[in-house]
Amino acid sequence: MEIREATVEDLPAVLTVFDGAILATNVDAVRQAIDRGDLLVAATGGRVLGACLLDGEVIEAVAVRRARRDQGIGTALVEAAADRRERLVAEFDPRVRPFWASLGFEIDAADEPDRYRGVRE
Repeated sequence: MEIREATVEDLPAVLTVFDGAILATNVDAVRQAIDRGDLLVAATGGRVLGACLLDGEVIEAVAVRRARRDQGIGTALVEAAADRRERLVAEFDPRVRPFWASLGFEIDAADEPDRYRGVRE
């Protein structure tokens, strides 16, 4: 598996991965992230297994294909993002809090109810 910046050819697969994780993403925002080099993908054999969408220091979305979850792909994507940023910020719901905590994010309640905000420096 390799972690790399996404290309425009990856766009349909990335959108499928985000849709499969029920993440609301905007096609134009994803395309712009590709242009900026702010969309990372985990791929093997040309197939996108997961994606991490960055907007500055904010992780807007991270998702892995359902059949490939719990194999370290999401962790590898976030670690690759951390290699590119001095600080990372993510907002998430309670069910994925253990994932973010395992990656060293300091977690507090977010402004929205039932949401958390994690920071990794």
